[in-house]
Amino acid sequence: MVKVITTSPGFGKHGRVPDEIAAHGWDLVRCDDTSKPDGGVSAEIADADILVVGLVPVTAETLVGATNLKAVIKHGVGVDNIDIPACTAQNIPVCNTPAANADAVAELAMGFMYAMARFIPQGHVCVTGGKWERRVGTQLGGKTLGIVGLGNIGKRLAKLAIGVGMKVVATDPYADMAFASENSIEILSLEDLLGKADYVSLHIFGGKDNAALINTNTIAKMKPGAKLINLARGEVVDLDAISSALESGQLGGVAIDAYVTEPPETSHPVFSHPNAIFTPHSGADTKEAVENVGLMVVEDIATILQGGMPKRCLNADKLK
Repeated sequence: MVKVITTSPGFGKHGRVPDEIAAHGWDLVRCDDTSKPDGGVSAEIADADILVVGLVPVTAETLVGATNLKAVIKHGVGVDNIDIPACTAQNIPVCNTPAANADAVAELAMGFMYAMARFIPQGHVCVTGGKWERRVGTQLGGKTLGIVGLGNIGKRLAKLAIGVGMKVVATDPYADMAFASENSIEILSLEDLLGKADYVSLHIFGGKDNAALINTNTIAKMKPGAKLINLARGEVVDLDAISSALESGQLGGVAIDAYVTEPPETSHPVFSHPNAIFTPHSGADTKEAVENVGLMVVEDIATILQGGMPKRCLNADKLK
C-alpha cells in the first residue's frame, strides 16, 4: 500500500479530498504532533512514499533514511520551509499548489482592511463589555493599497480592492506588467510604495532575503497612521518595530496572520495593543481553498506514482 505522510493538519479532511484518497487506496498517516519538532516525521519517513508538507520544515536531516520517498509536496504555496537543494540531491521532486488558495488569502486581506478601517474588533469588545462607544472610521474607497508581492494572491487582492474603489500600487521585481497596465496599477520601489500607501499588504515568501523587511527604517518611510497587513511569513516583519510604531502612532493598525513560531509567544507587547488584530495562520482556511489545494496534491501524487512528472514540480529541470 502507498504510504502518504503529512505534516499539514488540513490535508485530507475537506470536501472531496478524503474520498479521493480512499479511492486510490493510499494509507494516510498524520505527523502533526505539535509536541515534536518534526511533527513525528522521523518515525514514519523510512517507508513513506510521499511527504505532504504543512509548516514543519523539511531539511536534509528530515530526508535521512527516506529511501522510498518519491516526492515532497507542499499543501499550499510557500516552499521556504523546504530545503529544495537537499531534495534535489536525493532526486526527490518538490511540488506546490500555486493559486489554489489565492482567493481565500486575498479575501482575508480585504477583511482585515475593513476591520481596521471601521474598528470592528474594538466595537465588538466595546459592546460585549457593556459599553457604548461609537468610533468614526474611514472608508476604503479612495484610499491607496500598496501590495508587496504581485503574484497570484496579490493580483486577486488588487482586483478586489479596485472593485471597492481603492487605488492600487505594487512592488515586485517580477511583476506582470501586462496585468498592472490593464488594471492601472503603478509598479514602484518598496520605498516609494510605503510613502504612498494607506494600507500595505505583504504577499511575499519568507526566508533570509525578506527577513525583517518591515523594520524600524521601513516603517519610518510609511505614511503616518498607515496600516499594515502580514499574510506572508512571520519573519518578514520585526514585531519590536511594529509594537513601537503602534505606540507612537506611526502605524495606525496592524493585522497579522503568520508568526516566526506558531503558536506565537503572546507576552510580546504587540499582542496587547488595541489596534492590532491577530489570526492563527488561517489565511487559506476556507472550505473551498482547502479542497482546491488538497485536490491538486492528490493529482500530483497520482501523477508521480504513475511515473509522471507534475507540471507544478519546482525542481524538475535539476532531477536525474
